[in-house]
Amino acid sequence: MTALVLQARLDSSRLPNKSLLPLGGRPLILRVMEALSFINTDTRILACPEDSYSAFAQLAKEAGFTILTGPKEDVLTRYCIAIRHSGADRIIRATGDNPFVFVDAAMALDQEAKALGADYAAYSGLPYGAGVESISSSALLQAEQEAKEMAEREHVCPYLYKNPGLFLLHRPLAQTKWQAPGLRITVDTREDYERAELLYMHLLSLPAEERYKGVNIINEG
Repeated sequence: MTALVLQARLDSSRLPNKSLLPLGGRPLILRVMEALSFINTDTRILACPEDSYSAFAQLAKEAGFTILTGPKEDVLTRYCIAIRHSGADRIIRATGDNPFVFVDAAMALDQEAKALGADYAAYSGLPYGAGVESISSSALLQAEQEAKEMAEREHVCPYLYKNPGLFLLHRPLAQTKWQAPGLRITVDTREDYERAELLYMHLLSLPAEERYKGVNIINEG
């Protein structure tokens, strides 16, 4: 069983309340969930801190996501709460500042990771903000027990890729059609947000099932 787990929080130092900023007339976090809904998984979970729950709960319901809460800074534990709740043996990890994830690349990565039995998988060479990570639940649960540094817990996966002797890592270059490492499509600053608004409006001219394919986003971006 695979669960897509989206981490998000309401506060942001560089772009306050960015999760609720309008993108195409609706909150950014809803647009992120809409995009991720095109990834084929067994269940979808929004994992947020307690202080973000009231702002996100109705949006998660609208998008068909289960919402769970956990520690604000210990995001690794938030993911493990989602694992224990869902019973998933594999997690696709996504973050709330990326409304233009390459859905086709995400599904290809997860298939590769499963075929290899990889504990951790991520493509390199994608635009910044286009990718996800595919992670075995057992690896995350082990990291929850063993990771001691705050950065390992706040950023979820560093303990895994800092310990290649403990975990099977798969970090290949993405297919050529998805490569555009100089393109930035995350939303972290006001400039990013303004760019995202333009990109989203361009993508609306495409059929819904085509909007989040990597080549189309690169072309519009």
